[in-house]
Amino acid sequence: MIYPSVDQLLQNVDSRYSLVIMAAKRARQLRERLLDKEDPGFIKEVTAALEDIAVGKIGFERIKDGIK
Repeated sequence: MIYPSVDQLLQNVDSRYSLVIMAAKRARQLRERLLDKEDPGFIKEVTAALEDIAVGKIGFERIKDGIK
């Protein structure tokens, strides 16, 4: 079973497209922070990004040109 589930994630965003964009941007942020650390025990960036979205740690703002 995948955690967090897509249904749970979609409660925090307005579309699957927004979810993908948010997860990708957050995963990139996490990867940049973890480049200096070489700890094999950390969780994957995408998993951490999806967990952040699920708990409401990050959000998005829709602007005219796209997601900010």
